[in-house]
Amino acid sequence: MGKVFVGLNTEFSRSSDKPFEWAVEETAKMGYEYIEPMVHFGRELMSEAGYFHTVSLFDDPYRIKEACDAAGLKMSGLQAHGPLGRPEVHGEYIKLAIRTAAEIGVPVINSDEGIKAKWTTEEEDFVLIKYTLQEAAFVAERRGVKIGLECHAQYSKTPDGLDRIYNLVDSPAIGINLDTGNAYLAGQDVYAWLDRVADRLVHLHAKDISVEHSDAERGQVTGTPVGCACGDGVLDWSRIVGIVKDKCPRDIVFSVECGTPEQAKRSLEHLSKLTADGMVSRPMAL
Repeated sequence: MGKVFVGLNTEFSRSSDKPFEWAVEETAKMGYEYIEPMVHFGRELMSEAGYFHTVSLFDDPYRIKEACDAAGLKMSGLQAHGPLGRPEVHGEYIKLAIRTAAEIGVPVINSDEGIKAKWTTEEEDFVLIKYTLQEAAFVAERRGVKIGLECHAQYSKTPDGLDRIYNLVDSPAIGINLDTGNAYLAGQDVYAWLDRVADRLVHLHAKDISVEHSDAERGQVTGTPVGCACGDGVLDWSRIVGIVKDKCPRDIVFSVECGTPEQAKRSLEHLSKLTADGMVSRPMAL
């Protein structure tokens, strides 16, 4: 079985009004080993002005690589979310994200299902999702990059729904990036879902949910951009780490998705105790 490592998604800096390079430096200062940059398609005002952490795929990919190399960080993946059922929006975006990942040595690009068009039927949506995923898989297979499908929208909010998307395209490039917080907020059993997809897992979004957030939204939403610090919320991280260590055949990075630098620091402190070799080797009783 594989090992578990801890990384940080750059969303922790979403309210810091700082550029990507600042987020990279802060991640390294905290002591993280891995980072998951977020990329976007086209140009975005706040990022161009240096007030937001995402990087345009129109930039030289080496902007990402050189910043991470200088900070001594490895990249677990690129976050490249978009609506898979809208090829005119996400088709070229996801393929460019894959090519960028391959050029700078990133093993995974992560994408959720995204919000569907209002006028399409469910049957039409799955045809469109299949088209986008198949085109992306052609690019990813040639380059050895994995596509991590995340649970976060109308169809992928359940285990059966995410599997339906996963099974649309038969490709070794397609895997699962389970988001623990999204799964929980959607009203699902996080531990059973993780156990179900462990052999297909290529990345994990480590997102905890506060008691207050759970009380307000669980079962009413399909997810949330960021959660609280891992260990401060409702999820049992010892159990999650144990399932991955016991059931996943490959190394997995737990990429923390929280909203502030302080939450990121507490998350690393909590998860590092659980992921150290010998600390957790098997899950608690399911």
